Amino acid sequence: MRLPGVTGPAGRRRWRTSAVALVAASVLLSAGCSGDDKSGSPSWQGGSQGGDASPGASGAPSPALSTVAVTSPAAEATGVEAITEIKYESEDPGNTTVEVKDADGNEVKGTLDKDDKVFRPAKALKWGKKYTVTVNGTPSGDKGGSTSSSFTVMKKPSKLVRVSSFLGDGQTVGVGMPMIVRFGRSVPASYRDDVERRMTVTATPAQEGTWHWTSPTEVHYRPKTYWKPYTKIFYKVQLAGLPMGNGWYGRSDLTVDLKVGRSFVMTVENRTKKMTVTQNGKVVKTIPVSLGKSSTPSSSGTMVVIEKKRHTVFDTMDELPKGQGYRTDIDFAQRITWSGQYIHAAPWSEGVQGRRNVSHGCVNVSMAMGKWLFERTLMGDPITVKGTEEKLKNGNGWTDWNMSWSEYKKGSAL
Repeated sequence: MRLPGVTGPAGRRRWRTSAVALVAASVLLSAGCSGDDKSGSPSWQGGSQGGDASPGASGAPSPALSTVAVTSPAAEATGVEAITEIKYESEDPGNTTVEVKDADGNEVKGTLDKDDKVFRPAKALKWGKKYTVTVNGTPSGDKGGSTSSSFTVMKKPSKLVRVSSFLGDGQTVGVGMPMIVRFGRSVPASYRDDVERRMTVTATPAQEGTWHWTSPTEVHYRPKTYWKPYTKIFYKVQLAGLPMGNGWYGRSDLTVDLKVGRSFVMTVENRTKKMTVTQNGKVVKTIPVSLGKSSTPSSSGTMVVIEKKRHTVFDTMDELPKGQGYRTDIDFAQRITWSGQYIHAAPWSEGVQGRRNVSHGCVNVSMAMGKWLFERTLMGDPITVKGTEEKLKNGNGWTDWNMSWSEYKKGSAL
C-alpha cells in the first residue's frame, strides 16, 4: 500500500498526510518533595494540589494523562481529499479515543485502528465541508489529555468517474456468474490497487475469491471454484472521492445484495456430440447436440450464459461474405460468447444432432430440449465445450472460468 503524501513516478498524488502536530498539554507526576514546603504535602506538577489529585487511601497516585496530537490532516488544512484518514499520536493508544464531527456537530462514523493510530471514516466526507477532530488521551477526556484540530475537504471536482454494477439487488444467478463492476472511463494501472481495496465481497457461506481486471474500464470477481449453491452475496464498492488518475475522482458508492441459485452445469463433448446436464451434482439429462462444422467451429472452453431470448433473429447478411450470410428465426436462444455463439433450438438439424456438426458455431439442440434448457437456466450458468478445432479466446464472453485460478489471480492489481 502506498504511503500517503507520496507522488508516484507518473505524477500521481497520494492521500494528503502533511503532518503538523498539535501537541496537547501533558500532566506529569513528580516524585520529588519541596524542602520549603512546611506542610509536607506533595506537589503535583500541572495539576490541582487539592484532594482530587492526591494519592488514594492505598497510596497509589492518579494515572498520568497521555500526550496526544492530531498529525494529519494538518491544522486548518484546506483542499483535503474526501477519503482522507485521520492520523494521530498518543503515548497510550489503547486508552485514546478519536471523535470527528462536521460543522453541524454530527458525528462521523468510522473505525479506529489503535495499532496504526488511524481513524478511517466509514464513507467519503462531504465535498467542501469543514470537520473537527478531537483526540482524548484518556477515555474520560480529562483536562490536559485532549486536543482538537479542524480541516476542510476539497470542493467537489468537475471530473467524476461513474461507477456501476452489471448486477442489481435481488437477482438470482448461476454458480458461474462473475460480479461485474464498470467504470465510466479507463482506470490507470497505478490506481487499480486503491480501487480494489475499496471493493469488498461478502459471501455466505464464505468462499475464497479475487478481483480480475478484464479491461481498464471493467473488473470482475469470481471465487476459486464455482459458487456454492444458494450462496448469499453482498458486495460494496466505496469509490466516492477516491482519486482515479489525472484529476478524476470516484463519483459514488454502491452496494449489491443478491443470491446464487441451484448448481446447473452443462458439459458438451464433441467426441460424443452430447451435452450432459448436472443439477446440484447429479446428472439430470443427456442431450444430443450438433456443434459448428469445420469451417465455423464451436469454441472449446468454459463459458456462461450471458443472456436469453425466447425468440430472436440471427442476421449475418452484413457480417459474412456475399452469398454466405443468412437471416434465420431462432427460438430458445442463450448467448455464450460475444462473437455470436449460442445454445439454441435448431429444428432443421434435429436429424443429425448427436451424429454430425453442421452449425455456424452454436450448440444446436432440438426444439424440445431447447425449451427444456431455456426454462431451467439462469444467467451465469456455466457451459464447457470440449474437443473442437478452436479454443475459446479469453474476453469472448464472460470467460472468467476459462482460466486457471493461478492465472485468474494475476489479473488482480493487489
